[in-house]
Amino acid sequence: MAGSDWNDTRPLSPHIMNWKWHITMATSILHRATGIALYVGAFALVGWLLAIASGPEAYAGYSAVMGSPLGLLILFGFTVAIFYHLANGIRHLFWDAGTGYKPETATMTAWVTIIVGIVGAVALWAIILAA
Repeated sequence: MAGSDWNDTRPLSPHIMNWKWHITMATSILHRATGIALYVGAFALVGWLLAIASGPEAYAGYSAVMGSPLGLLILFGFTVAIFYHLANGIRHLFWDAGTGYKPETATMTAWVTIIVGIVGAVALWAIILAA
């Protein structure tokens, strides 16, 4: 735009440092992060299936790794990602239907998705560990 008074130094979109963080922004970021975590978790499940198919020694080794404190933490994180991504996906279905856009509703449902992710995972692990 030669010859115009356009200021080429201004950002083209709101910069992250100028944007006020809010819960709906966090849930958007978490939705993407949990989507990536689900892909990583899918590879862990494939590894488990390969270990089963490879015989008792491979399965014992894989079970030892996944049964370690770090492995259990990864599995718990995978469980949180499943519950959170499911809850936020349902939230998005309501948005696709044209409802839930009011700021107070969006904020409330954002908190609900986070709570469902955590409480759902804790409840499932409590059931698993009690069995």
